[in-house]
Amino acid sequence: MHNTLSEAWTLTQSGRPFVIATVVRVEKPTSAKPGASAIITADGVLSGWVGGSCVQPVVRREAAKVLQDGQARLLRICPEDMMGRAPREGVTEVTLTCASGGTLEIYLEPHLPQPNLVVVGHLPVAEALVALGKDLGYTVSAICLEGAPDGFNRADRMLDQLDFKPLALTPDSYIVVASHGNYDEDALAAALRTDAVYVALVASKKRSAAVLDYLRDCGLTAQQLARLKYPAGLDLGAVTPDEIALSIMAEIMQLRRSRPLPVAAEKAAAEDSGPKEAIDPICHMTVEIATARYTSVYKGETYYFCSAGCKKSFEKEPEKYLVTG
Repeated sequence: MHNTLSEAWTLTQSGRPFVIATVVRVEKPTSAKPGASAIITADGVLSGWVGGSCVQPVVRREAAKVLQDGQARLLRICPEDMMGRAPREGVTEVTLTCASGGTLEIYLEPHLPQPNLVVVGHLPVAEALVALGKDLGYTVSAICLEGAPDGFNRADRMLDQLDFKPLALTPDSYIVVASHGNYDEDALAAALRTDAVYVALVASKKRSAAVLDYLRDCGLTAQQLARLKYPAGLDLGAVTPDEIALSIMAEIMQLRRSRPLPVAAEKAAAEDSGPKEAIDPICHMTVEIATARYTSVYKGETYYFCSAGCKKSFEKEPEKYLVTG
């Protein structure tokens, strides 16, 4: 039996995005009942039960949209003659064309990994960044070659070497180097080679220029060097370590909220140039090509079906349904 909460915990621990789909209301006849649930991962894999072959492709498609915008939504799947009867703000309606009929209302809830904040250094600005990052909901890693100061006790992870590989950084990762000249150059040379979307240096403009000269000799490309933000943070007139940390986190927040949510690598890897879905020529339901169980080849073209019944009807009179379609 599928355990939704157990799988959700496993996915959360591994940092993978997913959607929990929960049936909250039905109008018979439906195979799924209120409380039925499933998990849909970024690569479109659905585990659990929220309905049969007519419902699953719709739930997968809408779950992908949820992961793109990060917004939960209520999905109402119903026959065409029921569409719009109970219009409500925030409800996404999709026509159910399967012969079984019935109406399902399914709540789609996104679960996205926490953004990663990596702080390099051990002085007051670095300590303030660790504390503020945790308060704002980031997974915080601290890299400090001098050991683990008391100010870093809230960090999720401590490293004592300039190696970002153990952190498994993603495009939703943010690196701030604040070693104040102790190992800025080496830290930035490594940071700019990661997938982090934001790499910043806490330093004066004069000091930053000297660091850039060093980095140019490290074999970094012009594109990598262009990613470096210096001085770190928005120009808020910050003076104290806490104020500087606030200006940096404000800049990171501004960047996060102004760009689309990062597409999971597993989803991008699964995509190609071909179509992902087809329309069942009998009932006109959307069928996921990769997982379609019922297919038929007619005049050199493959057709996809949501059920064995649709496939059988097509194979009896293919021309009839192709003309109708």
